[in-house]
Amino acid sequence: MAQGTLLYAQSGGVTAVINATASAVIQAARTRQVRVLAARNGILGALREELIDTSKESIATIRALAHTPGGAFGSCRVKLKSLEEDRAKYERLLEVFRAHDVRYFLYNGGNDSADTALKVSRLAAEYDYPLTCIGVPKTVDNDLAVTDCCPGFGSAAKYTAVSIREAALDVAAMAETSTKVFVYEAMGRHAGWLAAAAGLAGADRDAAPHLILFPERPYVEADFFARVRETVERVGYCVVVASEGIQTADGRFVADAGGGQDSFGHTQLGGVASYLAGRVKDGLGYKVHWTLPDYLQRSARHLASKTDLDQAQAVGRKAVEYALKGMNAVMPVIVRSSDAPYRWKIEPAPLEKIANREKKMPAGFIRRDGYGITPAARRYLEPLIRGEAPPPYGRDGLPKYVSPKNAMVRKKLADTSTQ
Repeated sequence: MAQGTLLYAQSGGVTAVINATASAVIQAARTRQVRVLAARNGILGALREELIDTSKESIATIRALAHTPGGAFGSCRVKLKSLEEDRAKYERLLEVFRAHDVRYFLYNGGNDSADTALKVSRLAAEYDYPLTCIGVPKTVDNDLAVTDCCPGFGSAAKYTAVSIREAALDVAAMAETSTKVFVYEAMGRHAGWLAAAAGLAGADRDAAPHLILFPERPYVEADFFARVRETVERVGYCVVVASEGIQTADGRFVADAGGGQDSFGHTQLGGVASYLAGRVKDGLGYKVHWTLPDYLQRSARHLASKTDLDQAQAVGRKAVEYALKGMNAVMPVIVRSSDAPYRWKIEPAPLEKIANREKKMPAGFIRRDGYGITPAARRYLEPLIRGEAPPPYGRDGLPKYVSPKNAMVRKKLADTSTQ
């Protein structure tokens, strides 16, 4: 039996399948008779010594997490700074780990979380504390370096592509006397992966989405207007998908909400779809509708990709395996070995090659005119949205999701104001 306790924490925006990773982590650890604690609300819970005893949950509940969206133990957007700037917080983490005999720390998140796990591993080594830190991949933005794709992305991509195909049928039916332009806003601050996924909805020039706006390409209003007009005149209507992070040539976010920055240093964005809709209406005179799916993109477990679910569970199981083997400061990443048939495997990658690195859309994935995806992008994206994995439904017609008890362990340290 392995020695010590495993601490699992979720970070940043949750996904339709992050709980599937949590479920896999807990089940794999239980099989090896390793105690699992979960930090309440991510790294904040670790700092506050607010730790959940997952052994209080039944195996049925743990298994049901695999089809439950959200973050079962709570997450947060808190980024620890450098070891020098935030040393007290890192030392507090080690103090909590010592108090609860935590020997394995699994941090389920994106770039910043990988960075935090890497720094914690370095501090533990400095203090000669036996701790194995594993970064576990998660993000709907698909922007993690090294890994072929990120658990969470495939399901959000499927939701996006299905939504565009369905909405386009609605717009087409009403275009003669009603809406001429429909604008859909996709998540993606600096990388246009989700916007690109919308391109799977249509395979030819006249199929929606007709125009995709990527953050990797500067937004030029005059050119955009010309293409909207040409599409409406040719097809009868125009479906536009815009990444929330599109920028003008001078680097200004089109949807900068003027709300400053969050703890991750991200500019608060707000409403690129409504902005574009207003500009098109005023500039071209078309009737326009727009939508901001926002959290729906990442919480739509009812439309999850089976591929995504399988990968989310696989990285969770491998994370436990790597931790118990003492493979410190690594992340289980997805490696694609074949497009057709689609084949993939999980391999370890050093956190230092992932932390704070951002994977943007390759130039070869964006159509030469900048408004669509290429066949190469389609070959990459299509396998990620394949397969259905619906949750069980109750007699009330709604999915049967679960809410863990989240019983807390007794605190052993003095309360601090560390946050």
